[in-house]
Amino acid sequence: MSTVRAAGRVEEIPERGALRVLVAGVPICLVRSDGQVYAIHDVCSHANVSLAEGEVGDRTIECWLHGSRFDLVTGAALSLPATRPVPVYPVTIEGDDVLVHLPE
Repeated sequence: MSTVRAAGRVEEIPERGALRVLVAGVPICLVRSDGQVYAIHDVCSHANVSLAEGEVGDRTIECWLHGSRFDLVTGAALSLPATRPVPVYPVTIEGDDVLVHLPE
């Protein structure tokens, strides 16, 4: 089961960039990459820092502190020093609104 929550508007997310938002108290990194919008937990699994401050690549985001990259689709850690995945959340776009599906 999941709860659908409004997370922002598409135009608030930089092209090929990220935006940190709080959705129901959960830190979420909204990312635009290759014309898609993704939602990934906004805390690196290696260090307690915001992923939204990192660089966005092709369906990836890089932690700005130590350089770990995460897959925006699966949350998998793609490079060291991170070894654990980061939660990802399904996204629905309705008009210009970004809706994130959070687990209950």
